[in-house]
Amino acid sequence: MEEIKELITKIQQEGIKIAQDKAQKIEEETKKAAADILHKAKAEADRIIKEAKETSCAMQAATEDSLKQAGRDVILSLKKEINSVLEKIIAREIRHALIPAELEKIVANLVKGSQQKESGHIELILSKEDLKRLEDGFLEKLKSELKKGVTLKASEDILAGFMISFDQGKSYFDFSDKALADYIATYLKPQLSSVLK
Repeated sequence: MEEIKELITKIQQEGIKIAQDKAQKIEEETKKAAADILHKAKAEADRIIKEAKETSCAMQAATEDSLKQAGRDVILSLKKEINSVLEKIIAREIRHALIPAELEKIVANLVKGSQQKESGHIELILSKEDLKRLEDGFLEKLKSELKKGVTLKASEDILAGFMISFDQGKSYFDFSDKALADYIATYLKPQLSSVLK
């Protein structure tokens, strides 16, 4: 009987040892699996963080580029608008300066001054309104003072000012509102640009 007890005790001890060995092996495998999972999770987290930083840097660079471009666009748009306002002011002031009374004086001086130098027929191109005003009296006075003929023509393209030819329309001197505005704007725009810088 004692032998059986010893045998049972021995079997129990061996069973406990086997169970303990198995438990230790399972624990070691679990720790190793957990370490592997933790390592993979950390690597994945590092990869996600790196990608997020790269994306963030790329987005920040793109945003900065977009802001710079938007700034340039605003400045160009502003310069364009200021130039447009300048051109409108110049055109308005030229139209105010070229009122019919002043136009009569300028044309009379040009025509009289050309009488000594030029021998061809004089042709004047004006706006419809200025043409009507000049025809109502001024042209007859001018023709009576001159030996050569003066022809007046209307143009839809001229709002103020005039174009004049001393060689029967082969060539013209352009004193129209558009030509004078372009000339004045050519002078003022560089000065305005330097102020805007």
